[in-house]
Amino acid sequence: MTASPLTPALESRFATARQVADTVLFEGYVLYPYRASAAKNRLRWQFGVLVPPGWGADREEHDFQHTECLMEPKPGATLAVEARFLHAQRRTVQQALDNGTFETVDRLDLADRVLVPWDEGAEERVEVVVDVAELTGDGVTVAFTRPAREETEPVLDTDGRTVGRLVRRCEEISGAVRLSARELDGPYRVMRLTAVVENTSAWTPDSTEADREAALPRSLVATHLLLGLGAGSFLSMTDPPEWAKGAVAACRNLHTWPVLAGEPGRADLMLSSPIILEDHPAIAPESPGTLYDATEIDEILALRTAALTEQEKREARGTDPRAAAVIDLAESMPPEVLERLHGAVRALREITGPDTPPPAAHDPVADDVDLIDTRGVLRPDTPWWDPAGDDTADPARDRILVDGRSVGVGSRVLLRPGLRRTDAQDLFLKGRSAQVEAVLHDVDGGVHLAVTVEGDPGADIRREQGRFLYFQPDEIAPLEDA
Repeated sequence: MTASPLTPALESRFATARQVADTVLFEGYVLYPYRASAAKNRLRWQFGVLVPPGWGADREEHDFQHTECLMEPKPGATLAVEARFLHAQRRTVQQALDNGTFETVDRLDLADRVLVPWDEGAEERVEVVVDVAELTGDGVTVAFTRPAREETEPVLDTDGRTVGRLVRRCEEISGAVRLSARELDGPYRVMRLTAVVENTSAWTPDSTEADREAALPRSLVATHLLLGLGAGSFLSMTDPPEWAKGAVAACRNLHTWPVLAGEPGRADLMLSSPIILEDHPAIAPESPGTLYDATEIDEILALRTAALTEQEKREARGTDPRAAAVIDLAESMPPEVLERLHGAVRALREITGPDTPPPAAHDPVADDVDLIDTRGVLRPDTPWWDPAGDDTADPARDRILVDGRSVGVGSRVLLRPGLRRTDAQDLFLKGRSAQVEAVLHDVDGGVHLAVTVEGDPGADIRREQGRFLYFQPDEIAPLEDA
């Protein structure tokens, strides 16, 4: 076993997977409008945070990630493991005084930026290469420590004079990567690999350090794993072969989920991430660069970032070097790159038969006739935007018929998502009851229901902000009319 850097061959194979892994590492790192003063940038580090055991014991946060997946290694195969995380470093701002000393301040205004206190994320890696044969039995454990440190960086004005400094402090963190494997019974030579990443820091809070802000500098943030076989392959945990479905179902994955990574068509790399991904996730080729905002929509973010005022841009540039890079990217993006973000065709389907659509199903609503297209989407015969329509759309008053019952604002419905394989999060919503908040029509003629889930403690906030969940009529069942 070695804890040395990866060999050139392994490094080359990991390079493609790291593009997606970097996105996981910095997911939500700094959100639009990229300023520390923005409300949504005051509560940070939401994904893959492994806190010290002494702090997380009585809280709903975890000190470990547990990954299990299946692999078919060839004789003599090696396993390369790369545990990656961010080490939060606390940055304070100090202003230079006339007597040569420095004073901590809340902000320092410069011509091109406004510097404020901020927690930066320093990327850390723990790399291990081990023979698969060594993983049987008790397996192997690699402990690691990142020491506390303090660094200062001078702040100069446009004339080159020192007007202040940035002080960065990191707390000590300790952890361990535990690897083991066991060959499963059966006719196939398949092994279950177990990989655990844990925070082993001995720090425990006192009465003045009881909040999350005190724990974060001692935490492993955005923790995830890259796993690579030197010879052999992993099995998909999302779409395994029929013979392996029972063994896949028996695997335990806690606070993380493994998917095949790297180039499509290969199965020798695995990414275990705190964010649910599909097999072989990839960055869209149209993406001009990292924008960090969770579930980012590059075109909208680029346009809105470019539209920030000069003062807002100065504040963003002073928040974090990565935020400054986003501002520079938005300002320098040429029109042809921005146009490329507007849309892309991912696949085309060849028509092999006559272009004769099947007969549409009919469902009367009020005095009109509603049409359900071949994908099951409810589409009125005369859309709301058509001048021939009798009336304009009114989300608060419109009603539709579902299973012969009228549904509108205030109606209680049962959620039945997943008919179009929409989102992995739908698994948690299936069978939940919800209340309809609006009946909406899109420009393609489709009808959608905006709902809030009953029992959601944040439902009132969602209503105030207009942030709802959206379902089509065939994805709900009426419970009763309000």
